Amino acid sequence: MAVVASAPGKVLMTGGYLVLERPNAGIVLSTNARFYAIVKPLYDEIKPESWAWGWTDVKLTSPQMARETMYKLSLKHLKLQPVSSSGSRNPFVEHAVQYAVAAAHATLDKDKDTLQRLLLQGLDITILGCNEFYSYRNQIEARGLPLTPESLASLPPFASITFNAEESTGENRKPEVAKTGLGSSAAMTTAVVAALLHYLGVVNLSSLDEDQLQGKKDVADLDVVHVIAQTAHCIAQGKVGSGFDVSSAVYGSQRYIRFSPEVLSSAQNAGMATPLTEVIDDVLKAKWDHERTKFSLPPLMTLLLGEPGCGGSSTPSMVGAVKKWQRSDPQDSLETWRRLSEGNSALEAHLNTLSKLAERRYNAYECIINACSLLPAEKWLERANEPTQAEIVKELLGARDAMLRIRYQMRKMGEAAGIPIEPESQSQLLDATMNMEGVLLAGIPGAGGFDAVFAVTLGASSQNVTQAWSSLNVLAMLVREDPHGVSLENNDPRAKEITTAVSSIQLE
Repeated sequence: MAVVASAPGKVLMTGGYLVLERPNAGIVLSTNARFYAIVKPLYDEIKPESWAWGWTDVKLTSPQMARETMYKLSLKHLKLQPVSSSGSRNPFVEHAVQYAVAAAHATLDKDKDTLQRLLLQGLDITILGCNEFYSYRNQIEARGLPLTPESLASLPPFASITFNAEESTGENRKPEVAKTGLGSSAAMTTAVVAALLHYLGVVNLSSLDEDQLQGKKDVADLDVVHVIAQTAHCIAQGKVGSGFDVSSAVYGSQRYIRFSPEVLSSAQNAGMATPLTEVIDDVLKAKWDHERTKFSLPPLMTLLLGEPGCGGSSTPSMVGAVKKWQRSDPQDSLETWRRLSEGNSALEAHLNTLSKLAERRYNAYECIINACSLLPAEKWLERANEPTQAEIVKELLGARDAMLRIRYQMRKMGEAAGIPIEPESQSQLLDATMNMEGVLLAGIPGAGGFDAVFAVTLGASSQNVTQAWSSLNVLAMLVREDPHGVSLENNDPRAKEITTAVSSIQLE
C-alpha cells in the first residue's frame, strides 16, 4: 500500500536575518506549492532467506530530474550506501530516510517484527515538487510565450526541470536547478519524513482533520514529524539554521521563534560509535523550545509572488556577510536590528487587528476592502464612510508604513554589510508595485537579494498587478497562501492530472 504525504513551500514575510536569533519572531506563510513523497514497498514479498540479511534495498526516484538511485540500507547501523556511484546524491532525502527509520526503531518497542518485515520488503520512494518551486522562465521565453501566469499554467504539472546552462569557464561544474526561493529542500525533507513515519507506523497522519489543524487536538504526531524533519534538514545542510522553513512545512502559516541550537548537539556530534537510534532518541526527548502561534493573512487579501528574472541569490553567503558586519560594528547593528524588530512587530500587530475587525464587522470590512482595491493608497481614507471603515483604513495604512520602515532598515543593513539585500532594481520594482491600485504591501521575502518579490493585494486587484508586472518583465507565479502544513494525500498527485484531463475530453 502506497503512502503519499505532501508539505508546503514557504514565504518569510517578516523576520529576515532576525529570525536566526531568539527571541526574534518571523511571520512565515505556507503556500499552495507542495512537495510530494510517495513511499511503497519495493518487493511484493519477502524472500525466505532475507531474515539473515543485514541490509535492505532503497530506491529513490525523482522523475522531474530524470534521476533514479539505488541504495543499500544497513539494518544494523541504519546507514544508506549508494549501489551505483553515478548520478548526484540527495543528502536531504538520504538523511530523512536514515532518521525516519531510526525514529521507528527508537519508538516502536513492541512491534519490531512488523518494522523488520516492512524494511525487508525494501523502500520505493518517489519525490515530486510542484512547478512553482522551480523557475520555468527560460522555457516560457524560449517558447515565445508571454510572461504571464497563464503561460506557467500551460506547462504540464511536475514538468521536467531543465538545468541552467553550464558556466562557460571550462570548469566541470554541475549545472544548478533554477529555484524560486520557496524552500524546496525543507518541503521535500518534511514530505519524505512524514510519508516514511506514517508508512512505518510511527505516526498516524490520517487523523489530521480541521480540529487538529486549528490546534484543538493533540498535535503529538506532527511534533514527531517536525523534530525528525528539522534534524534531517539541519544535518544535511551542514548547519543549524533557524528552522522556520521546516516548521511551516509541518504546521503551516505561523508566527515563529526559533529553537535553541543545543537541542541538536547529539545529532551534530554523532559518530559511528553512537548508534543512530540512540541519537534520534536523544533528539526526540530534547527540550524543543521553538514557539509558533497561528497566523494567516486577513480575509480578502492575496499573496502574490513575482519572479524578476535576475537569477537567485545565495542565502548562506548573505547571512555570513550580515554576521560579519554584526561582529565588526556591534553598536550600529544592534540599533538596526532593534528598529527592524519594531517594524516587524508593528506589521504583525496591524494585520492581526485587521483579522479581528473582519471577524467583528465583516460587512463593513468587505465593503471598504473592495473600495480600496480599486484605488491607490493615498485615496483610501476618502472612501471610509463610517468609523469602523475609517479604523480599518487606518490599520491598512499603518501596515504599509511598517513595511516601508522594514524595507528601509533592510536596505541600510545591506549597505552596511556590503550585500544586495534590497538591490536598486528590486527597490524600483517594489516602489512601483506599492503605488499600484489595491496593493497593501510589497517586499522581498526572507534574506532578500534577487530571488522573488512578494505583494499583498486587496480584493480583486491581484489580476491588475500581475498584468502590470508582466509589462515590467516580472513573471507573476501561481503561488498563493495556503495556511495548511503537512498532509496525507489520497493518491499519487500525477493521477489527479490524468483524471482531470480525461474528464475534460468531450465524448461525442
